[in-house]
Amino acid sequence: MISKKMKNNNKLNCIVILLVIIFIIIAERNFDAYVIRILNLCAIYIILGVSLNLINGFTGQFSLGHAGFMSIGAYASALLYMSPQIKEVNYFITPLIMPFRVIETSFFVSLIFAGLVAALMGFLIGAPCLRLKGDYLAIVTFGFAEIIRVVFNNLQSVTNGPIGLKGLPIYTNLWWTWGIAVLTVLVVKNLVNSSYGRALKSIRENESAAEAMGVNLFFHKSLAFTVGAFFAGLGGALLGSLVMTIDPNTFSFLLTFQLIVIVIVGGLGSITGTIISATIIAVSMELLRAVEAPMNIFGLHLTGIPGMRMLVFAILLMTFVLLFKQGLMGKKEWSWEGFFKILFPKQRDIKEGD
Repeated sequence: MISKKMKNNNKLNCIVILLVIIFIIIAERNFDAYVIRILNLCAIYIILGVSLNLINGFTGQFSLGHAGFMSIGAYASALLYMSPQIKEVNYFITPLIMPFRVIETSFFVSLIFAGLVAALMGFLIGAPCLRLKGDYLAIVTFGFAEIIRVVFNNLQSVTNGPIGLKGLPIYTNLWWTWGIAVLTVLVVKNLVNSSYGRALKSIRENESAAEAMGVNLFFHKSLAFTVGAFFAGLGGALLGSLVMTIDPNTFSFLLTFQLIVIVIVGGLGSITGTIISATIIAVSMELLRAVEAPMNIFGLHLTGIPGMRMLVFAILLMTFVLLFKQGLMGKKEWSWEGFFKILFPKQRDIKEGD
């Protein structure tokens, strides 16, 4: 019976993936560049939100260093897929170090490299830091992200300093972003549902009890941190190619704040909630640009105020947190059984009556 349910669920999942592919084909051919950009941002936010939820939600470690891993991935990827001609134009003050000056790889290879470098840094930073808990871990990881930003500002021969990298080739498209988003969800979902995931959840609930039951705290915390950093590096690489320019200030604490909001709004420990909240926030951030434009309200002309959308966004966030303290989904996840129970409640009542 269980195997039959699993087969049916796998068939339904394949149908959903097929529908996503069809939608991407239609979107690439018919949607304008602005809508496609928003769809790309939705997918990138899903990658970043789900990877951060693995650390903060499922493992219970309060990390604020995701922006640092994103910046590492963005620069590592750009240094590989940029052509030598573009590199020469960007590094007109201080030449780029060898061998990056003459290297040019495919976007796929640069993504793998970006993820691996970010994962390595995630392990190197996480190994000593994960001995800390709560606010102390948050402060240390936030300090790490700021250190990375300062180092990149001064590492002229590698990152081009505060000038950053301009005119990056646009390789990011719906196939890359949504393909990696699906991969991220599948990897994190399978990890969470495995024995490693149960160990991560036990650490979240009670570290002392988990350790007493034989859970290796160092290994499992490092595992979550490394996997989360890997996908953060991929997200940073995709974002850099999408916006065509990166500099150390691109990956500021504001970006980490947005990711924390995505995780909290969706629900700590819920992949489904993260996907929903990432999509809502990515779209709303674009729609709220209208509040910064000049407008007339009851005959009163108001000039556009830069940053107003962040104020409106913060008010909406506070209201949501007060009304839904557990987030949209809490710790619940999407399931086909629950979906069909909502669609056909009468059939469920009949079965229960029998």
